[in-house]
Amino acid sequence: MKGDRYLPELTDVVRAAALDKKAEDLAILPLEGRTIVADAFVIATGRSKIQTRSIADGITQAVRQAGFAVARTEGYADGGWILIDLGTVVAHVFTPDQRAFYNLERLWGATDTATARTS
Repeated sequence: MKGDRYLPELTDVVRAAALDKKAEDLAILPLEGRTIVADAFVIATGRSKIQTRSIADGITQAVRQAGFAVARTEGYADGGWILIDLGTVVAHVFTPDQRAFYNLERLWGATDTATARTS
């Protein structure tokens, strides 16, 4: 398994996998030095619970194929908010309503969401 020094590579793998499954409004929030939870959040939206599961499946498959570990996945059964813990990166896949409700960008103080957005 690869270590923490591969943060940019891991976020690139997650980003590409999410976009491959047609994720919308993708954002990467850098968190290094702000929390012990992760060094980055990747946040994406799927139009439905079926699509959020497809995005989550694509991310976990791509991450494993790239040689990274998936620590755990939560929320898959419901599909409204799927959290994929990859160690230094945590991927959050939301339905539009759940993303608006939890608003992680605001919660984690993304001062300029336009620069955090990658799609």
